[in-house]
Amino acid sequence: MNVIKRPQYSKGASQISATEILNSPRIVQLKNKHWDELTQDASEMVWSIFGSAVHGILEHGKDNHHIVEERLHIEFNGWHISGAIDLQEVEEDGIIISDYKVTGAWSVMNTKADWENQLNIYGWLVNKVKGVNVKKLQICAIIRDWSAREATTRENYPQAPVVIIDIPIWDFQYAEQYVARRLSAHNDAVFAIAANYDLPECTPEEMWEKPTMYAVMKEGGKRAKSVHKTLEEAEAVLTKGYAIEIRPGGRTRCEGYCQAAPFCDQWKRYQEQQ
Repeated sequence: MNVIKRPQYSKGASQISATEILNSPRIVQLKNKHWDELTQDASEMVWSIFGSAVHGILEHGKDNHHIVEERLHIEFNGWHISGAIDLQEVEEDGIIISDYKVTGAWSVMNTKADWENQLNIYGWLVNKVKGVNVKKLQICAIIRDWSAREATTRENYPQAPVVIIDIPIWDFQYAEQYVARRLSAHNDAVFAIAANYDLPECTPEEMWEKPTMYAVMKEGGKRAKSVHKTLEEAEAVLTKGYAIEIRPGGRTRCEGYCQAAPFCDQWKRYQEQQ
């Protein structure tokens, strides 16, 4: 509990961090407004502590061409932005940026779009602040639930508990335009909360929304014959001896992973509709 209470992260004097740029503007503003009221179960922070410990240990591996845990700052489009980069390997023809992720095997097998966005913001920062070429972006994934047995029996399963994932590098102009678009969205949210207007709503992607699906199941069976997005599609292929199982959708992030949910009118409306 004492470890959890001590802050492990600071974005310094910046107004917004690289990871906040990626985040929902609604969530960022609601968290800022209700910061003193936010709560989180201590048990949910175990893996965060584990990740911090891994970062601390890996710092000991640096040598004279490694830059570890450097926080870069820049003024851009009226915002003071910062981003802390886990590892920069300095080579003659450019820098390799690595970000450590302590994560599950599923995430490695289904690479998140946010990883690509985050690493390219870091690449843009390094290029913009230091004026040097970024030659490679990569995730160093430390898989906390890795199984040697699964590695031999399951298709596409990581073959080791540590995996390097190459991330596509965006064109500099494309990356800068992406950052500008995200900051514009955050500007709208800042204005809305200051003027007491309705905040921009979270997108389905930001809420990790799963649609309701309709599975055609053999009566007494365990596996679906087919799964459909609408009831009409499922009914069209329904035959004797089969039934339709409704698999309710939901907003996974709102339900259990968003600290701002108790203060969010969008989430409240959704619950009332359900």
